[in-house]
Amino acid sequence: MKIWAVANQKGGVGKTTTAVNLAGLCAAQGQRVLLVDLDPHGSLTSYFGLDPETIAPSTYHLFGGQQSAAEAVFPTKVDRLSLLPASTALATLDRQLGNRPGMGLVIRNALNELSGRYDFALLDCPPMLGVLMVNALAACQLLLIPVQTEFLALKGLERMVNTLNMVQRSRRSELPWRIVPTLFDRRTRASVDSLRELRATYGDKVWPSAIPVDTQFREASRQGLPLTIAQPWARGSQAYRRLLQELLQENDAAARQGGG
Repeated sequence: MKIWAVANQKGGVGKTTTAVNLAGLCAAQGQRVLLVDLDPHGSLTSYFGLDPETIAPSTYHLFGGQQSAAEAVFPTKVDRLSLLPASTALATLDRQLGNRPGMGLVIRNALNELSGRYDFALLDCPPMLGVLMVNALAACQLLLIPVQTEFLALKGLERMVNTLNMVQRSRRSELPWRIVPTLFDRRTRASVDSLRELRATYGDKVWPSAIPVDTQFREASRQGLPLTIAQPWARGSQAYRRLLQELLQENDAAARQGGG
């Protein structure tokens, strides 16, 4: 099972949109996909019509050992796409359990339990460093960092890269990562200049293209569907299709290079 995390220590940069639309593409290609909501805000959970205030079981219950991972998975209206939802109670985890041994590997162990059921898992992470972010970075094989093409978002990216470097030191193997420019509006100088600075600073870590501003993302979210399912040929859908294609090609090339 491929496990990709979508994270940034800044909100409003397109994390949930990225997770949902990559998952929709994979499901449409016949893959069995699991979306995992690790954000106490529960945006991913709400996207598919569930209430993070009342949902149970959820990712929160995995940390207390009350539920198995399989019991916490919900279907969505998209074929082959399932959801492990978030409860707002996740916000209490660091205070309740953050210092308990083994808390950094709960999600990795849960995904190991589910590995035979899914081909892909995409983790939607909270915008802060804590036990949930640590779990995602410990479990994933690839980190995607969506970055809005504006200067304030570039500052938030610095914090995320520092966190990544810290986690890298505790992992047994290096974690590949890729920056995904989002909410790009080629009509504005600020967006164009931000993208240029992003590429100048981070080089080939930045995906060469960008996810455009597209009002159809909002319409698709009202339907509770990935835009890549609701309108496969929308500008935003085509951008995510290019992103997925490139990421899979890189994954296959890395596997061949590693002899896997």
